[in-house]
Amino acid sequence: MMPVRKLHELQSRLTAAVLGAEEASNLLLTALLARGHALIEGAPGVGKTSLAQTLANGIGGSFKRIQFTPDLLPSDILGYHLYKQHNGEFEFVPGPVFSNLLLADEINRTSPRVQSALLEAMNEGQVSIDGSTRDLEDPFLVVATQNITSSTGTFPLPEPQLDRFLLSIPMSLPDAEVQKSILNAHAAGAINGSSRDPLLEPSEILTLQDQAAKMPVSEALNDYIINLCETVRRVAGGGHTISVRASLALMRAAQASAFLEGQSAVHPDHVQTIFPHVMRHRLLPDDGSSPEPILAGAIKETPVP
Repeated sequence: MMPVRKLHELQSRLTAAVLGAEEASNLLLTALLARGHALIEGAPGVGKTSLAQTLANGIGGSFKRIQFTPDLLPSDILGYHLYKQHNGEFEFVPGPVFSNLLLADEINRTSPRVQSALLEAMNEGQVSIDGSTRDLEDPFLVVATQNITSSTGTFPLPEPQLDRFLLSIPMSLPDAEVQKSILNAHAAGAINGSSRDPLLEPSEILTLQDQAAKMPVSEALNDYIINLCETVRRVAGGGHTISVRASLALMRAAQASAFLEGQSAVHPDHVQTIFPHVMRHRLLPDDGSSPEPILAGAIKETPVP
């Protein structure tokens, strides 16, 4: 089976595993294709971890999971050197970050100091420990879940950490009809957990990522991306709110979205669809208000090529 067909089969597996999460499933695959990291946000019990687990089961390579807790240490993520008495040498014990897919479950339940242990890994695909640098696996994807910030015992993610995530993926309680479908499916024994048979091997994922990165983007569309970001900076009242990394992320995510849809090039609607998910977690209004009105206004104000 061709990698593209396997990708669409994986897409179907994700949407079947968490009913009512079609958009979240597509966004998660978009992050994978764009070589980016994904932050899944929502209240407890809406399927955030199940969605990430289903993706992990659907791709080959190594998968590691970290349950973030207040007592977590950076070495629990990155690894450490262990002294061996029999030969008097230190042996490196790799942490969970040395994997193809790392699930950082409830990432905002540990302190910002520990969260920052992932910064170098997410940005450069490597970690520096005790003066030595070690490369991570390729592909490398961090899927983090985050409970809503009003939940008890949570910490806000630092801005540099948020900027490392390509996309934020909101998940909310499905409507009553979807909830009924979920209950009926469980009652009938139709949902027994997602298949653990991998559909895509790491080499195939790399091939798909390369193909997505080659999706044509016109100069006019790049101007549109820049203008959208400039509008957000102006309306939000500070140039620090949206980085250059965010502009690049918007282009990469739009390419991946167009590729996932089977298009031959990136169009303005791909940029508009993915725009809120690239920007939402990067935009932190000083008054603590929701960034959604700013993002919606930027799309309305910015001329479409």
